[in-house]
Amino acid sequence: MERISQPLHRAAAAKKCHGCGCFHDAVATLGASDLASALADPLKEAEATLGERRYDCLACEVCWPADALNAAAEIIEVVATGCGAEVPVRGVGWPPYPGDYRVVRHAAPVAVCTLHSRSLVDEVVEAAPQEMAIVGSLQTENLGIERLVENVVANPHIRFLLLCGEETGGRVGHFPGQSLLALMEHGLDTQGRIVGARGKRPVLRNVDRTRVEHFRRQVEVADHRGLIAAAQVAERVEELAARDPGPSEPASSGGREVRVVRARPPGRLVLDPAGYVVVYPDPRRHLLVAEHYENGGLLRTVIEGGDAIEVMATLLRDGLITRLDHAAYLGRELTLAERALEEGTPYIQDRAPEGGAVVDPAAHGCAPGCDCDDASGES
Repeated sequence: MERISQPLHRAAAAKKCHGCGCFHDAVATLGASDLASALADPLKEAEATLGERRYDCLACEVCWPADALNAAAEIIEVVATGCGAEVPVRGVGWPPYPGDYRVVRHAAPVAVCTLHSRSLVDEVVEAAPQEMAIVGSLQTENLGIERLVENVVANPHIRFLLLCGEETGGRVGHFPGQSLLALMEHGLDTQGRIVGARGKRPVLRNVDRTRVEHFRRQVEVADHRGLIAAAQVAERVEELAARDPGPSEPASSGGREVRVVRARPPGRLVLDPAGYVVVYPDPRRHLLVAEHYENGGLLRTVIEGGDAIEVMATLLRDGLITRLDHAAYLGRELTLAERALEEGTPYIQDRAPEGGAVVDPAAHGCAPGCDCDDASGES
């Protein structure tokens, strides 16, 4: 009880704590707990000093309200209000929980956690590690770790978790990186508390214990806390990926997050009511050209652009393509025509699958088998 009372007394004596959310939350939590009567005097002193709540946290080197809550958690089950975070709601797909992250490639074996270095998330994505599945920050040692565990376990391809960035949150009592490493090494106690964690409230209440154990088996954590150079993070990612043992067994609970479908060859393409498009590169002007014809053969529009994206976007914007299969086919052909334009190689538009709308070169004015002077198909 002394270990709980002493931090409360120190917080009451410190003016900076009087308007701090950490102190307000700790007093409210302990006042509603089974320890309220035993802590009547220190709680009365604390309540008398509480002022208007002006900030959630001051990032103090030592957080006395957090020390009081941690000491109380060793005696009874307390429910802290925490830092205003709400219990996450599970969604469909991967990752199933929201967060401050960027998804890169589902089948990659490495996840990257930048801890409190939020700006490092985008920098690491721009460094483009080829084998990174997801990169995100981690702010708290409870809900934050819960979401991280659930999102990683939902993807059996992830076999490594790289910790980097700065753990400046240690100054506010959270220590998410240290708490995560403690979870990997020691697991949870019977109350769901991370054994050996120094965090403010390292208790995982919203994740099944079996999924926590699956997480500990599934991934290897590489501790590079303090590393803030994106290029070096990318190098560490590639080094870890070189040891990829392959996907783990799926978690026994939680269901499959992503539907995996085996691709099949296309069937017949149905004629696009908007008409058909003839694609060719014009090397003389260094342009891509798309001629749009009505299905009766009447040329209505000629689109010229510098690259495939410009031409395709214009076709879609002007309503000259109305079917998804037609759009997919033309996207491929425009890309091939753009490559031919850049490399100076011949390009001949491929026929669509039987039933599609693409005509043979004669429809463009060429006789079958003609030998054009350039790659445009013009005779």
